Amino acid sequence: MITYNDIYEAARKERYSKQLQSLPKKFVYDIAIYLKEKQGVVFKGEDILSDTSIKTKKQLENAIILFKELMLRRRKKILSLVLIATETGIEKRDFENMFDFEKNLFNELMKCIGFSDKIINKILNGSEEKENKNNMVVFTEAVGEFLGLDSEKMGPYDKGQIANIPKEIAKILVDDGKAEVVEK
Repeated sequence: MITYNDIYEAARKERYSKQLQSLPKKFVYDIAIYLKEKQGVVFKGEDILSDTSIKTKKQLENAIILFKELMLRRRKKILSLVLIATETGIEKRDFENMFDFEKNLFNELMKCIGFSDKIINKILNGSEEKENKNNMVVFTEAVGEFLGLDSEKMGPYDKGQIANIPKEIAKILVDDGKAEVVEK
């Protein structure tokens, strides 16, 4: 059973430590039970102006504030760990002190930053993939010569021939059953 002092101590340790603090695996569940019990006492209370009721209500409010502060500090530390991990490649520091949902957060943030880094590298290397305006198609039947989008002559194409043609034309040919898109 968790107490107000346990919540206070956890928040205090998290506030004054650079590392992510180890907490019991059921800590968040225990907090939920604690808050529900305190809410039951506050809202069930016979005399809402009694010293006990006022003290319990204040303790409930403070516990909520402390828990929110605790989770915010943990998120900030996880963000910092993500940034360090992306720069150094060391990912497992403080991993054992994370809750399962924090590990998921860490992993998802790592994926997002990795994806972002790939895009930045492509741009910096000048190999950013420009939107591909063409589709590779294989003709399922012979197609005679025709005019393309810019009035340029295209074709003729034989059955089984592969061609890289504008997407709009490829769609028309595929819809007419004269070609199939080649998967990359």
